[in-house]
Amino acid sequence: MSDTPAAAAPDTEVVARVRGATKSYPGVTALAHADFEIRAGEVRALLGRNGAGKSTLIRLLSGVETPDEGEIEIDGRPLGDGGIRRAGELGVGTVYQELSLVPELSAAENLYLGSWPKGNGRIDYAAMRTGAEEVFAELGVDIAPGTRVGALPLAQQQLVEIARALRARPRLLILDEPTSALAAAEAEAVLEAVTRVAARGVGVIYVSHRLDEIRRVADTVTVMRDGAIVETVPVRGATTARIVSLMLGEGGVEAQAPVRRPTPTSGTPLLSVRDLAVPPKIESVSFDLHPGEVLGLGGLMGSGRTELLRALAGFTPAHGALEVDGSPVARPTPRTMRRLGVGITPEDRKGEGVIPLLGVSENMVMTWFGGASRAGTVLPSRVSSLGRDLIDRLSIKAAAPDTPIVNLSGGNQQKAVIGRWLHAGSRILLLDEPTRGVDVEAKAQIYGIVRALAEQGAAVLFVSSELEELPLVCDRVLALRGGRLEGEFTGDDITLDNIMAAAMAA
Repeated sequence: MSDTPAAAAPDTEVVARVRGATKSYPGVTALAHADFEIRAGEVRALLGRNGAGKSTLIRLLSGVETPDEGEIEIDGRPLGDGGIRRAGELGVGTVYQELSLVPELSAAENLYLGSWPKGNGRIDYAAMRTGAEEVFAELGVDIAPGTRVGALPLAQQQLVEIARALRARPRLLILDEPTSALAAAEAEAVLEAVTRVAARGVGVIYVSHRLDEIRRVADTVTVMRDGAIVETVPVRGATTARIVSLMLGEGGVEAQAPVRRPTPTSGTPLLSVRDLAVPPKIESVSFDLHPGEVLGLGGLMGSGRTELLRALAGFTPAHGALEVDGSPVARPTPRTMRRLGVGITPEDRKGEGVIPLLGVSENMVMTWFGGASRAGTVLPSRVSSLGRDLIDRLSIKAAAPDTPIVNLSGGNQQKAVIGRWLHAGSRILLLDEPTRGVDVEAKAQIYGIVRALAEQGAAVLFVSSELEELPLVCDRVLALRGGRLEGEFTGDDITLDNIMAAAMAA
């Protein structure tokens, strides 16, 4: 595989063209007057920050959405408002970030899901097996058609997804973050598959933040920002600084006032991590976290952020040395780490952070009932009183302490999840995407809560994929890429440009 693939020739036929596409949702223009085209055999990388318009462009090309204005053509034929079925008939195959396989079915059955080959009114399993073998051979992967998909490694499951799209012989294949959940070694098979697909004359749109991968497989890269296509450039010769500059534009969030506090360097760290490894996502990570410090951890999707936090909280087995307040922790478990004062807010607030039908106060005191019970019995009045105090302290908007937490806005739910660890007296807070899915006002309130906790002596590890918010709340920032720390920034060096360059650098 060439490190710098040759771009598709200018006279190669266009397999997809977008002309003047605009798509708006209530209160936001997601895509504005976009012009885009991709040629047969070309691998086009699609880059942009969260909210840049990448997903909207993909949905339009896939037929999931119809543009408010503009036209879309696949292989010279209009897509119109025919939807997903029409896009498939014209030759569009899409593989989304989240796997859509049925784990209990075989690889072959997943390839033919919904379109079983039949003979004499019955499913023709022999034909299905033969067809699967052919597609896997074209991809250059060794997967037995009869293997249960749930038993396959994640990288091979991703290849089954790609194979399912290829079975329909698409002219355009869209891959949305196909390696985001994979370690670098696991991603290799996917990259090889992309190269093989393009060599067959299929146009490939490859959405990823991993510049090392983009340089491996892509011919060109289209950068999007604020719903617009900014520029398309050849990958050959496109420096990281140039790409980051296109993604960020002029000014941006750097105009906001960042935090500028001296970084604690003396005294015993509250949390000390040495050579922590969580195979295959985290290779080796070392850092200290001091009392009164907000330490940012910036990384793109798939960098290992969540795996690191879960290991620190004792949920995931890890190798390496871990100390809390100067004392080694031999076998971290959730119970042990909680007793040592470590609290974690999960990335998936809805699925893991709250119990929807329980009240706000119950959700906040459930980690430690000691202050809400007497003689081993939980007292509802005490739960309500403690909950009311936390609601007032965190400015949570709730009609009453027993209001089901599902009725609160995302920002207020997130504040309640943080409040749970305040109630438990946690000194070390591991916050995984604490502002995801909340509005601007709620974000500012969460920043204020985090800063106030640090001023009271807590140590906060603030993890975010929205790298622009790290300069606004953190005293120091670490950049995580490919399971390793690739940069540390303090003072005036905590800028979005520096963090993103370190997180993306190839």
